[in-house]
Amino acid sequence: MRTFYYVHTGHRIGLDRFRRAAAIISYLGDDELTLLSSDFRIAQIARDFGVKNSVGLDVVRNIPQIAHHGDKLVFDSDEANPIMLEDMQQYFFPFIHVANDTIAVADRYFEKREKTVKLSYFFGDDDYEKDLAKNLEDLKSLNVHLQLGFYYFLDYEDMLREEFTNCFDFEEYDEMILNSEVLITSSPQAVLESLASGAKPIYIQREDYTKDMNEIFKELGVPCLESFDINQINVILKTINDIKYVTITQNDNKMSKIIKENLNL
Repeated sequence: MRTFYYVHTGHRIGLDRFRRAAAIISYLGDDELTLLSSDFRIAQIARDFGVKNSVGLDVVRNIPQIAHHGDKLVFDSDEANPIMLEDMQQYFFPFIHVANDTIAVADRYFEKREKTVKLSYFFGDDDYEKDLAKNLEDLKSLNVHLQLGFYYFLDYEDMLREEFTNCFDFEEYDEMILNSEVLITSSPQAVLESLASGAKPIYIQREDYTKDMNEIFKELGVPCLESFDINQINVILKTINDIKYVTITQNDNKMSKIIKENLNL
């Protein structure tokens, strides 16, 4: 009986689920666990995130080509319909479906550093429609450090480098999180990692992203905007030191504990 963790990633959905999965897998501490990813590129670089074993899949329905009947499966995706989920529950034991509002942050983001970057902006690891560029002038007026994403087109990335004085490469993501005093982002996972580091995140909802984390963010004191609005952003920035953010701790990693118990690890 083997243990697998399937996570949905891709150029239209970003890496939020993958970053969370890497945090959970690290907590599980099972060297034999294998990550299944819907993106072969992510499977190739998973070791950089502390995931020792990883395999890329074309589509979610190909999971049984790798994981077999009776194996353990953690499933972090919204791809499956109710019938498919029911089949998975009968095929794998145990079968654990990770909820969208799960909080899990890798230990490295709880390091408290001197914040050397006043303001950073991270739209997300995916920007297939180049939505970031639609607010280019407003972003430049904020004098932000721009965090580049994993799935950006090469020509798009080159253009952004020319427009912004300071850019973080994809490989510098951790440095951006740990060094930024304020982070404006449309990545739910980046919000949590920023909070863990002791920073002050501002969340901007994307039309193509789930809103499942919004209520949790509000409970944590994180300002949430329904869309990019430079006037609202400026108001928040002027009063950000008055906002009572709730600090998250490593003990908030409840889902990881539940998964570990159910997998008997």
